[in-house]
Amino acid sequence: MKCAHGEKLQLCDALEKIADSLPWVDRLKCLSTANAIVPLLRSIHQYEERIIFPTYEVAAAGSNANLASTRRLRAEHVEDECFAGEVTEILLAIGRSETVKNAEAVGFMLRGFFESVRRHIAFEREHVLPMIGIVDAG
Repeated sequence: MKCAHGEKLQLCDALEKIADSLPWVDRLKCLSTANAIVPLLRSIHQYEERIIFPTYEVAAAGSNANLASTRRLRAEHVEDECFAGEVTEILLAIGRSETVKNAEAVGFMLRGFFESVRRHIAFEREHVLPMIGIVDAG
Protein backbone atom coordinates (compact mmCIF):
# COMPACT_ATOMS: atom_id res chain seq x y z
CA MET A 1 0.00 0.00 0.00
CA LYS A 2 2.87 2.37 0.77
CA CYS A 3 4.28 1.61 -2.67
CA ALA A 4 0.91 2.27 -4.31
CA HIS A 5 0.62 5.60 -2.55
CA GLY A 6 4.17 6.45 -3.58
CA GLU A 7 3.38 5.72 -7.23
CA LYS A 8 0.22 7.82 -7.14
CA LEU A 9 2.07 10.68 -5.48
CA GLN A 10 4.78 10.53 -8.17
CA LEU A 11 2.02 10.80 -10.75
CA CYS A 12 0.59 13.80 -8.91
CA ASP A 13 4.03 15.44 -8.83
CA ALA A 14 4.44 14.89 -12.58
CA LEU A 15 1.02 16.42 -13.24
CA GLU A 16 1.84 19.36 -11.00
CA LYS A 17 5.06 20.01 -12.92
CA ILE A 18 3.14 19.94 -16.19
CA ALA A 19 0.50 22.31 -14.78
CA ASP A 20 3.21 24.66 -13.52
CA SER A 21 4.95 24.74 -16.91
CA LEU A 22 1.88 25.46 -19.04
CA PRO A 23 1.68 26.53 -21.80
CA TRP A 24 5.33 25.55 -22.48
CA VAL A 25 5.40 21.88 -21.63
CA ASP A 26 7.66 18.91 -22.25
CA ARG A 27 5.57 17.08 -24.84
CA LEU A 28 7.26 13.74 -24.19
CA LYS A 29 6.52 14.10 -20.47
CA CYS A 30 2.88 14.74 -21.34
CA LEU A 31 2.74 11.59 -23.47
CA SER A 32 4.46 9.37 -20.92
CA THR A 33 2.31 10.70 -18.08
CA ALA A 34 -0.86 10.32 -20.14
CA ASN A 35 -0.05 6.71 -20.91
CA ALA A 36 0.57 5.91 -17.23
CA ILE A 37 -2.46 7.49 -15.55
CA VAL A 38 -5.34 5.11 -16.23
CA PRO A 39 -3.43 1.80 -15.98
CA LEU A 40 -1.79 2.91 -12.73
CA LEU A 41 -5.04 3.99 -11.12
CA ARG A 42 -6.95 0.91 -12.27
CA SER A 43 -4.38 -1.51 -10.88
CA ILE A 44 -4.10 0.30 -7.55
CA HIS A 45 -7.87 0.68 -7.22
CA GLN A 46 -8.38 -3.03 -7.92
CA TYR A 47 -5.81 -3.88 -5.24
CA GLU A 48 -7.45 -1.57 -2.72
CA GLU A 49 -10.93 -2.87 -3.44
CA ARG A 50 -9.95 -6.55 -3.34
CA ILE A 51 -7.44 -6.51 -0.48
CA ILE A 52 -7.35 -3.30 1.56
CA PHE A 53 -11.02 -2.35 1.83
CA PRO A 54 -12.27 -5.81 2.87
CA THR A 55 -9.52 -5.96 5.50
CA TYR A 56 -10.52 -2.49 6.71
CA GLU A 57 -14.19 -3.49 6.87
CA VAL A 58 -13.37 -6.57 8.96
CA ALA A 59 -11.15 -4.52 11.29
CA ALA A 60 -13.89 -1.92 11.63
CA ALA A 61 -16.70 -4.44 12.08
CA GLY A 62 -19.76 -2.91 13.64
CA SER A 63 -18.94 0.65 12.70
CA ASN A 64 -21.32 2.12 10.12
CA ALA A 65 -19.06 5.14 9.68
CA ASN A 66 -16.20 2.94 8.47
CA LEU A 67 -18.47 1.06 6.05
CA ALA A 68 -19.64 4.41 4.71
CA SER A 69 -15.99 5.36 4.28
CA THR A 70 -15.26 2.41 2.02
CA ARG A 71 -18.37 3.12 -0.03
CA ARG A 72 -17.17 6.70 -0.45
CA LEU A 73 -13.63 5.60 -1.34
CA ARG A 74 -14.99 3.17 -3.95
CA ALA A 75 -17.09 5.97 -5.45
CA GLU A 76 -14.00 8.18 -5.53
CA HIS A 77 -12.20 5.44 -7.47
CA VAL A 78 -14.87 5.59 -10.17
CA GLU A 79 -14.73 9.40 -10.25
CA ASP A 80 -10.93 9.41 -10.35
CA GLU A 81 -10.82 6.94 -13.23
CA CYS A 82 -13.34 8.97 -15.24
CA PHE A 83 -11.42 12.18 -14.55
CA ALA A 84 -8.17 10.37 -15.40
CA GLY A 85 -9.59 9.58 -18.83
CA GLU A 86 -10.24 13.26 -19.47
CA VAL A 87 -6.80 14.25 -18.22
CA THR A 88 -5.26 11.57 -20.44
CA GLU A 89 -7.02 12.96 -23.52
CA ILE A 90 -5.76 16.48 -22.84
CA LEU A 91 -2.19 15.34 -22.18
CA LEU A 92 -2.16 13.18 -25.31
CA ALA A 93 -3.36 16.11 -27.40
CA ILE A 94 -0.67 18.38 -25.93
CA GLY A 95 1.94 15.65 -26.37
CA ARG A 96 0.99 15.34 -30.04
CA SER A 97 1.86 19.00 -30.57
CA GLU A 98 -1.58 20.51 -30.23
CA THR A 99 -1.41 24.07 -29.02
CA VAL A 100 -2.51 24.68 -25.45
CA LYS A 101 -5.35 27.07 -26.23
CA ASN A 102 -6.33 27.78 -22.64
CA ALA A 103 -3.42 27.06 -20.31
CA GLU A 104 -5.37 28.30 -17.30
CA ALA A 105 -8.22 25.84 -17.91
CA VAL A 106 -5.85 22.92 -18.51
CA GLY A 107 -3.88 23.80 -15.38
CA PHE A 108 -7.10 24.02 -13.38
CA MET A 109 -8.15 20.60 -14.68
CA LEU A 110 -4.81 18.98 -13.82
CA ARG A 111 -4.79 20.55 -10.37
CA GLY A 112 -8.33 19.41 -9.70
CA PHE A 113 -7.36 15.86 -10.55
CA PHE A 114 -4.12 15.57 -8.62
CA GLU A 115 -5.47 17.39 -5.56
CA SER A 116 -8.37 14.93 -5.43
CA VAL A 117 -5.94 11.99 -5.63
CA ARG A 118 -3.79 13.50 -2.86
CA ARG A 119 -6.84 13.98 -0.60
CA HIS A 120 -7.84 10.35 -1.19
CA ILE A 121 -4.35 9.19 -0.20
CA ALA A 122 -4.37 11.42 2.89
CA PHE A 123 -7.66 9.91 4.05
CA GLU A 124 -6.39 6.37 3.53
CA ARG A 125 -3.20 7.18 5.44
CA GLU A 126 -5.06 8.77 8.34
CA HIS A 127 -7.98 6.37 8.67
CA VAL A 128 -7.70 3.14 6.68
CA LEU A 129 -4.06 2.14 7.08
CA PRO A 130 -3.85 2.55 10.88
CA MET A 131 -7.03 0.48 11.28
CA ILE A 132 -5.49 -2.44 9.38
CA GLY A 133 -2.14 -2.21 11.15
CA ILE A 134 -0.09 -0.37 8.54
CA VAL A 135 1.92 2.50 9.95
CA ASP A 136 2.65 5.05 7.27
CA ALA A 137 4.98 7.94 7.99
CA GLY A 138 3.62 9.59 4.83
